[in-house]
Amino acid sequence: MSPKQMSLLQGTLDVLVLQALAGAPRHGYGVAEWIRRTTDGALEIEDGALYTSLHRMERRGWLESSWGTSENNRRAKYYALTPKGERHLSDATQDWARYAEAVFKVLATRPPRRDGGRA
Repeated sequence: MSPKQMSLLQGTLDVLVLQALAGAPRHGYGVAEWIRRTTDGALEIEDGALYTSLHRMERRGWLESSWGTSENNRRAKYYALTPKGERHLSDATQDWARYAEAVFKVLATRPPRRDGGRA
């Protein structure tokens, strides 16, 4: 894979954000930074996509938010998983593990040659 920023598959962002919040509440920048650091810079989340995801998951009841003070002494909105969000993360993690396993099986299998093996 190239060192350039990889695109996120549709539906991936929510599960990444939920995982970033599984350990402790974070503000939006903290979520994006955790994902960037955890993936060694391979995934960088655009602000617009991140905040759309956070607001969508808050509406679904997967997250709750509260105002606090950031490490830079600025007012920031912190997001935390709800019990419903924890259940969704668990289900989504299992779904992604099955999906990734299936994709790796395909990638590890050499398909038969169309020409019957002739060079």
